[in-house]
Amino acid sequence: MAKLPPKLHNISELYDINQKIAPLKDLADRERRSIYGLTGMVYTPHIDEYMQMSVKKAEILACLKKQGLLALSQVEVISIALDFLHKRAKNNTIVEYNGNSYQRRFSPLKLSKSGKVVRTWARYWLLQSPNGKADPIWEAEVREIWPTYFLIHITDI
Repeated sequence: MAKLPPKLHNISELYDINQKIAPLKDLADRERRSIYGLTGMVYTPHIDEYMQMSVKKAEILACLKKQGLLALSQVEVISIALDFLHKRAKNNTIVEYNGNSYQRRFSPLKLSKSGKVVRTWARYWLLQSPNGKADPIWEAEVREIWPTYFLIHITDI
């Protein structure tokens, strides 16, 4: 049986998901603050729902950009250029590009079934502000474009 082409998204879907995501982010942030410092398995329905909506929004954005309805953001353009120029950059490596400093970061993306070994790493770049910390606006955009980089999955072995 032939594989069906993926469903193309439109701008109205992006508007709809933005309307759904705003209240979920508030609930997720409140939930995150309430469990700060706790350990173990914690039930986090608002954070989970917010992350699902964030992933859906990222899929819609990627589809719209692939169709040419939206342009690539500055974060994506610079990340692509830095990936090309610094293919073998290690974690926390800081490089200069167009007068700004960018730090290569790695986050665990997929863990083994036991959860002890990282199988796949997410790679992204963060803009460094003059005080040496990551620029929060840049980091928020990275989290919006690639929300799956901040979800850890267990592999099925």
